[in-house]
Amino acid sequence: MLVRQKKKIRLGILGSRGIPNRYGGYEQFAQYLSVGLVQRGHEVWVYNSSLHPFKEDSYQGVDLIHCFDPEDRLGSFGQFVYDFNCLRDARSRPFDILFQLGYTSSAIWYPWWPKKMIQVMHMDGLEWKRSKYSKRVQHFLKRMERIAANRADALIADSTAIEDYLQQTYQKPSTFIPYGAQSEINPSLEHLEQYQLEAGAYVLAIARFVPENHIEEIIQGVIASKYEGPLVIVGNPEQAYGKYLRARYPSDQVHYLGGIYDFEQLNSLRSYAQLYFHGHSVGGTNPSLLEAMACEVPICAHDNVFNRSVLAENAHYFLDSSSISRLLDKIGEQDVTQWVKGNKERMLSRYRWEGIIDSYEKLFLDLLDQPSS
Repeated sequence: MLVRQKKKIRLGILGSRGIPNRYGGYEQFAQYLSVGLVQRGHEVWVYNSSLHPFKEDSYQGVDLIHCFDPEDRLGSFGQFVYDFNCLRDARSRPFDILFQLGYTSSAIWYPWWPKKMIQVMHMDGLEWKRSKYSKRVQHFLKRMERIAANRADALIADSTAIEDYLQQTYQKPSTFIPYGAQSEINPSLEHLEQYQLEAGAYVLAIARFVPENHIEEIIQGVIASKYEGPLVIVGNPEQAYGKYLRARYPSDQVHYLGGIYDFEQLNSLRSYAQLYFHGHSVGGTNPSLLEAMACEVPICAHDNVFNRSVLAENAHYFLDSSSISRLLDKIGEQDVTQWVKGNKERMLSRYRWEGIIDSYEKLFLDLLDQPSS
């Protein structure tokens, strides 16, 4: 049997704030994928924002390219400048493939996309549906989605719902590859002690403070219920929406822990929670949901096609604060042992990082094997 000799992939990753992860899902994904591919003998470069606190030129064998990012001065528009600076730099790099994580601030620069390398676009979720954006911005984002879908050489969908949407909307196939999560979890009660929490006596939410993550509904539901334990929220509350929520709901029952990026701390908080709220409603397979599944914590998720495609029937679902209150008023009455077990099995069979990296390596090698047009 003829065996294909494995080529060395030279991959550039653009579109995250950089690694190691200090922000969110794309950064975590870029970290795991880049390190995993380097460990398999490939060459990987990741673009890092100049605002990233990690200033070294490499991370666990991954080359880092630091590009100027004025987001601290220009706000969201700074992301467009940062992506343009990354694309301009990429034109002189030896990448075989440029992997763009999201199209929001890079599709507008498609005339500057490097022509000599294969363009792979991770389509993320339906960005134009995010409620934080005005109608004008939503229209702009829909246009950027169209450009990205039509101009990229290959599309990645991290959810089967996104895969179906791209086919129906643009008649263009995509490759379904979800996010991954750590499979080995070693929680420690010591991590609870520093936050004065008791195992099994709090409910938890981990999310960015944006309306489509439904943090406000979760807070309202907990406060209005008979549940007396604390609601612990992990995420940076210093943005405008976070400040609004803290001012609007000053309840002692709500504990804001700020941003936490240490996996052991996060996994300990998840593992010992009585219930984990996942309010994300826009996007594909969310890493924090997979990690909750790996930590074997009962889950209450916002009821949408993305979350149901991951959890199936192994979770409570909510649409508003009232449904959360009703759930909490009866918390502990339903045996969710099989749900927890089912989520762990689904995570191990579908979302392990090893398998995710396998899928990306195969895709990239297949693209390199295709004859150039």
